[in-house]
Amino acid sequence: MPGMVRNKQVILKDFVSGFPKETDMYMTESSIELKVPKGSNGVLLKNLYLSCDPYMRPRMTYIEGSYVESFKPGLPISGYGVAKVLDSENPEFNKGDLVWGMTGWEEYSLITAPHLFKIQHTDVPLSYYTGILGMPGMTAYVGFYEVCSPKHGECVFISAASGAVGQLVGQFAKLLGCYVVGSAGSKDKVDLLKNKFGFDEAFNYKEEADLNAALKRYFPEGIDIYFENVGGKTLDAVLPNMKIRGRIAACGMISQYNLDKPEGVHNLMYLVSKRLRMEGFIVLDHYHLYPKFLEMIIPHIKEGKLVYVEDMAEGLESAPAALIGLFSGQNVGKQVVAVAPE
Repeated sequence: MPGMVRNKQVILKDFVSGFPKETDMYMTESSIELKVPKGSNGVLLKNLYLSCDPYMRPRMTYIEGSYVESFKPGLPISGYGVAKVLDSENPEFNKGDLVWGMTGWEEYSLITAPHLFKIQHTDVPLSYYTGILGMPGMTAYVGFYEVCSPKHGECVFISAASGAVGQLVGQFAKLLGCYVVGSAGSKDKVDLLKNKFGFDEAFNYKEEADLNAALKRYFPEGIDIYFENVGGKTLDAVLPNMKIRGRIAACGMISQYNLDKPEGVHNLMYLVSKRLRMEGFIVLDHYHLYPKFLEMIIPHIKEGKLVYVEDMAEGLESAPAALIGLFSGQNVGKQVVAVAPE
């Protein structure tokens, strides 16, 4: 194994306010020794796939007291990825292991405190561990089953429904015999929801002048479960359309991430009058359920009961554009960056 090799990296230039741009990041090349320092408990990874996710936008801003820390200007950004272990001083990982978890946006990463999962099932695409079998899959599973306590036949609405999480929540709901409607931001995405993911209905929110009226059209009897990915005006329109004792899983609010001042929500009194339960959750608190999740989802994938759509960008150089594209809805399905051949 060679000693020092070149290592391309994606660096955050400075903290970002407003809508992020590709130029807020830059490519650089450093060198790295393909060896873990003795006694360090670290692992050296060759990164194969990187995941672009909406939660990364707040990390580009200086934040305190969040569940996840800000990126550091001048250093590589980090996120979920799939990698191969090249060297290990950690008893839990061996050379040759395939893993997923937090890694750097670079070709090779030395991880000193690994928060990684060993990949056991290699008879599915490895990139799935950035999505359906990784953090987004767990997020959909926890938010729908654990937070929403769904029942057969309930009415489910999902915003940002064609994204990495939403496409799975909708399919989980259909497996349970629910009536499922999703919103998305283009005709292609709406077609995908209905024709590929099996949603009962879907609509383009950009074409709806009155979201409240749109929801009344699709849910004349009201909504039992709302899987919240968007916030803002969508949340405001949903609240009056919820059924009594409805549940809202607050997963994210992508409409707010690029605003210097978040929008207010006016209809919160419906939480009281309709006896609603709205609960925020962070997937990091629930990774102890990962084995149970795999037990459920792997057979569904192999039997073709769940489908997953990825939007694959090729090469580390394409990563900044792929990440920025999330916030204008450029991606169709789960945005992944392929860094190196498997």
